[in-house]
Amino acid sequence: MTPNLKHLHPYPFEKLAQLKQGIVPPANKPHIALSMGEPTHATPHLIQEALLTHLHGLANYPTTKGIPELRQAIAGWISRRFQIPADALNAETQILPVNGTREALFSFAQCLVDPTRPAPVVIMPNPFYQIYEGAALLAGAEPYYLNTLEDSGYLPDFDAVPDEIWQRCQLIYICSPGNPTGSVIDQASHEKLLKLAEKYDFVIASDECYTEIYDDETNPPPGLLQTAYNMGNTAFKRCVIFHSLSKRSNAPGLRSGFAAGDAEILKHYFQYRTYHGCAMPLPTQHASIQAWQDEHHVIENRRLYREKFAAFIDVLGDVCTVIKPPASFYVWLKIPLPAASPFSKGGSMANHAANENTHAPASSFEKGGSRGISDTEFAQQLFAQQNITVLPGSYLSREFDGINPGFNHVRIALVAPLDECIEAAQRIKNFLNSL
Repeated sequence: MTPNLKHLHPYPFEKLAQLKQGIVPPANKPHIALSMGEPTHATPHLIQEALLTHLHGLANYPTTKGIPELRQAIAGWISRRFQIPADALNAETQILPVNGTREALFSFAQCLVDPTRPAPVVIMPNPFYQIYEGAALLAGAEPYYLNTLEDSGYLPDFDAVPDEIWQRCQLIYICSPGNPTGSVIDQASHEKLLKLAEKYDFVIASDECYTEIYDDETNPPPGLLQTAYNMGNTAFKRCVIFHSLSKRSNAPGLRSGFAAGDAEILKHYFQYRTYHGCAMPLPTQHASIQAWQDEHHVIENRRLYREKFAAFIDVLGDVCTVIKPPASFYVWLKIPLPAASPFSKGGSMANHAANENTHAPASSFEKGGSRGISDTEFAQQLFAQQNITVLPGSYLSREFDGINPGFNHVRIALVAPLDECIEAAQRIKNFLNSL
């Protein structure tokens, strides 16, 4: 076995299962799952119909590069969505279909990282999607965690990375809109990162799988390729974006997405994938074509999430501060801090808290006067008393530079039906009032 396996952390949902083990929630309250980012809105009929229509494709081996019609449909969508001229993307050399962003984000690092170079580094936001960390570790690189904190709008501060780390960096993962915060990286920050990538010669892997779930219909989140093109980087050098139909089209079981960008990088990634054995089945490709060519179901999808955010915040607004993110379907809820937490004056990181006071504000539940509680206690007790599952923020982050930025948060995924989200908000309100 590769020795790098020993560096892997348990997955967040494995830790969550252990946290809940042995607890018997109230039987008179049906379980509401808000921990996993798994969409429950209906998968559009056009996707289902295309799958059924092309089942005969199961008799043929698919190619790694996918059929031209799929790559052209993806290129057309990128052009429309990110206002890039249609002839700026070559569907033959700059687009690869992938089986969902998860497998692609992981395998990309295995292909890209050169472990023979001195002390390779992969930078990632903190909190983060744990695939970034696992990909870096198994590729033989050192993860460098870039804390995303409240005082920076839960966005990565690229100026905080030391020059020595940039020099060793081979790959940086960014996620916009962010998981779990929903924060959006703006064009100016993209520009700064692109200039750093040119200066230090590293690759940017931009995870944009939540980019189609946003609040303001007139202000969609910008994409990395969009900024690169506007800067004059029309070949998208050092840029690869990752998109998926899982969230956009409520089709997580379809396992369909794409990687797009720098043709030279994707040439090598394509070679890697021919050995990796990850070609997309033909019925899936045809269903994906229909999905990328239709926006009506995506607009409706956003409307449903806006409706749930509004109802959820309306119930909880008088007992706690719930910040509606600009994008994604997550509530990154700050919870009351225990007296001896690492962020409190009595905690083991008191000096850091004193110097970085804005990282550790008083409880967000000042309206309700709740006592302090850790994120794991919050999740455990909420399940025990209200039969609601949320994910502790510390399970999505690592302690770095003296703090764990997820410590005093829980991630709430508003993926359940509207009535369940309203019921969950009422139960959470009752739980907070009981503290």
